[in-house]
Amino acid sequence: MVQQLSASRTVEEPIDLVRLSLDENVFVKCRAGRELRGKLQAYDNHLNLVLSDVEERITSVALDEETGEEIVKVTNRNLELTFVRGDGVILLSPPLKA
Repeated sequence: MVQQLSASRTVEEPIDLVRLSLDENVFVKCRAGRELRGKLQAYDNHLNLVLSDVEERITSVALDEETGEEIVKVTNRNLELTFVRGDGVILLSPPLKA
């Protein structure tokens, strides 16, 4: 099924959704609890991504040896520009359109 958005905005395969998100803010969920929000600058067929103005959030869970309780640690940082290797990407969400 081909959805026609406009002459230059046709979606024929999944990678087309990535193309339509160029120069837009996207959400990227990666392996190991890493989440990124930033502006998509470039991509390739392996889903390697270049993002700018990135907000990175890393969530890790550790086990307290004494109590056996899970300790959740969240680390946030801002990055001007970052490269994301495609094999670590679990989800890429295009921006919401109003």
